[in-house]
Amino acid sequence: MALQVRVSELKRGVKHVVVEGVVRDMGPVKEFQLPEPLEPARYATATLADDSGEIKLTLWNYDMEGVEAGKRIRVEDGYVTSFKGRLQLNVGFTGRVVLLGAT
Repeated sequence: MALQVRVSELKRGVKHVVVEGVVRDMGPVKEFQLPEPLEPARYATATLADDSGEIKLTLWNYDMEGVEAGKRIRVEDGYVTSFKGRLQLNVGFTGRVVLLGAT
């Protein structure tokens, strides 16, 4: 069961969270080469913010569709890791990104 939390409540290792916020910025889309015969995976890093703080959000393939700076989104069934010493919210295979509109 997913738990709705604010950005400031996120801690490394937390799983099955729901977080709503505004996309502050969206980095460039990059590709990650997978073994043949798989297609390359696309990913981008965004900054997701709510009134309690902000966190880096990693988006893969179809999770990126429609996500851009200024849009309000909800990450469902996300999990938190750290990368280069900073917390990072991830969507994962069981999660999804829901577009809620512009701010």
